[in-house]
Parts: sequence; structure tokens; C-alpha cells
Amino acid sequence: MAFISATPAFAGEGEVSGYHGIHRDITGREQREQQLTRMARKLQRTNEERIEALTLAAEAREHYRVGHHRRVAKLAYAIVCEMGRLPELGRTVRTAALVHDVGKIYVSLEVLTKPGQLSRDEFASVRNHPHAGYRILSNLKFPWPIADVVLQHHERMDGSGYPLGLNGDDIRLEARILGVADTVEAMLHPRSYRPALGMDKALQRIASNKDVLYDPDVVEACLAVLLDRGFKFQSPHSRRLETSSQGQDLNEDFASA
Repeated sequence: MAFISATPAFAGEGEVSGYHGIHRDITGREQREQQLTRMARKLQRTNEERIEALTLAAEAREHYRVGHHRRVAKLAYAIVCEMGRLPELGRTVRTAALVHDVGKIYVSLEVLTKPGQLSRDEFASVRNHPHAGYRILSNLKFPWPIADVVLQHHERMDGSGYPLGLNGDDIRLEARILGVADTVEAMLHPRSYRPALGMDKALQRIASNKDVLYDPDVVEACLAVLLDRGFKFQSPHSRRLETSSQGQDLNEDFASA
């Protein structure tokens, strides 16, 4: 294929006497562009396959968590849209949500499925899952900072989260959005150690902790999505895949772990 650019040359009285131009064969460039397009599509398919495999691996050991990642991803993406953020942020949040608990494959099954209260050591092993997820994901090539978002999704605005104890704007916005969506979904669905807590308690938790644990803008967007936009977790095309106060606090935190 050729690229031609020409300018007429005029003789006397405006008569065209010829043309000055450039004739360039761009076949090679087009072939390179097509090759780059094919490579980009292949990389996208590869990433999608990796995400699918990681999601299934994270949920396979806990039957009550089947669908958890996709539900969190759906709510998190809806929050991004409600906030009017760029699609790029939505893609990052959605992808991170689909793999945010992959680090739990390193937590023993006995701990993950324990029906009662966790000991300090057991809870510590659960709290390590963002680090473990980061180590897994940082070895994969994503076009977005997925590993960093997963590492930070249990950080809280007042610095009381884990594993780094970050606070405020030091926490990535994507992680702040994921943290709220994960908390709500966890409270709306049963776990091995408790039944589902219901929408009222989920909304009360994020609203009462707005600007303390959770980003206030994210909370407001989440409340709008759940209360005003008719949001539903399920769709027709959903795919499957101690009694001390201290002990109670640990298990309350674990409710959104």
C-alpha cells in the first residue's frame, strides 16, 4: 500500500504543468500496526484468563464465597460510575476487585472455614492476605496498578487498617473504593462464622464510619448506588465461578476481611 502526497505546479496563466509530491510505501507500517493490535488483543485475553483463574482459585476453598469477587467488582464499578470518574479508574477497580482476595490461598482452610472466633494468631494469618496477594500479582503484567490496589484494600482512612497502616490520601482511591464495596458485600452475605447481617446494618456501618474508616465521597456514592439507583448484585448473566470485647472487635474486623 502506498501513501501519496502531491502539490500541483503551475505554468504561466495558471496552467498546471505537473505535480510535486511524495510517494511512500506504508505497507510495512500497516503490518506493524496490525501486529501491535494483535499483540494487544492477545495480552488482553491472557490477562482475562489469568484473572479468571485467580478468581476461581481464591473462591474454590470457601464455598460461601463463590461469586464474592464478582459481586464486589460489580458494586465497586457502580461506585466509580456514580462518582463520575474516568473509565480507566473503573477498569482498574473492577480488575483489582476480581482478584482482591487471591492472597487467601495461603491461609489455612481450617482458619478460613472456622465457625467460631479466631485466635490472635489465626486472625494475623488472615490479615496477611493483602501482602500475599501483592506478591502474586506483582509478578503479572497488568496495564494498571492492580497489585498496589489489592495490597491497600484493607487500609482505612484513620490509619487503623492493615497491612501498612496507611491513612487518608496515602491510600489509593481505587483501594478506598474497593474497601467500601468489599465491606458492604461481606455484610450482605453469610460467612462461616456468622449469617448475613442485612442491608440496614451494612449501610449503617459505612455511613457511621464515613471519614473515619471510609472515604466520605466513596461512601456517599455507594449509598446513592444502593438506595437510589436500584443496584442489584445478581443479574441474569451473572457467572459462577473468645467473648471479650477485644475478641469481638477482631471478629467485627474479620467480617469485612
